Formats: sequence, structure tokens, C-alpha cells
Amino acid sequence: MPKWGYSVGWVDPERTAKASLREARISPKHAREICRAIKGMMLEDAKKFLEDVIALKRPVPFRRYNKKVPHRRGLRGWPTGRFPVKAAKCILRLLKDAEANAEFKGLNTEKLKIIHAAAYPGMKIKKYFPRAYGRSTPNFETLTHVEVVVEEVE
Repeated sequence: MPKWGYSVGWVDPERTAKASLREARISPKHAREICRAIKGMMLEDAKKFLEDVIALKRPVPFRRYNKKVPHRRGLRGWPTGRFPVKAAKCILRLLKDAEANAEFKGLNTEKLKIIHAAAYPGMKIKKYFPRAYGRSTPNFETLTHVEVVVEEVE
């Protein structure tokens, strides 16, 4: 079994709680954009934002992976956005896990702020389609690692 670590090591363990999602079958690009959108938010605001994304009410601003992405209404300061529902569901579940970890540590769950949210590609599931004349076409699926750190603020 692999030993998973966190890409953040400078946090105070008495005031923070962590949660991670490893090798999820979601798009790494969508997960990256969601993590960038929720980083710095209070936990309740981030959960409400992701519920609105799942309900197709608020788009996630796509800042890096935004070629041929249409403009969306309701984005302040950034015009392009999408509704990555599958990734939003997984990250919402991860935020609830981080909240449960914070509650277990004795932190006040109403004063939690997301200080770190990161998503990066994991391993690839390699599959091949057989084609004519003995050839094959690769069909690789990239899995995603997501990690969240919340901190109790005053």
C-alpha cells in the first residue's frame, strides 16, 4: 500500500484539520479549477457554492483550462466558466469529511476557513481499443488526488 502525504506541511495541527481524496475518477482539470475557486472561502460558503454548481446555478470560473469555454452570467471579474458537476460532488463530500475531522478535533465548525485546496493528477488507467490491421488505440484515464486543509479563524 502506498503512503499518502500532503503537499502542505506548514500548518498548525491544533488549529487545522485535513482531508484527502485519492485516485478519484474525476477530471484533474475540473478539480483544479474548483480548488482554485474555493481556496480562501469559509467552509459553509464553499459548501453552498458547490451545491449551487451541482444545481447549475453558479458556474466555476475556468482560468487556466478555458479555450473555447463560453462566457457565463454571474461571474465577477472573470467571464469564462463551466458547471463540473461530477467533480463538484466529490469535492463537496471531501469538504464534509474535513468538517467532520475538525469537529472530531474539537474545532468550531462555523469558523473554519479553507487555507489549502489542491488537486493534481494521479496514476493512469491504461486501456486500449483494438483497431483494424492489428493496430490499437490507447484510451488512458487519469485519476485525481485532491486535498483540503481547513483552519479555525477568530
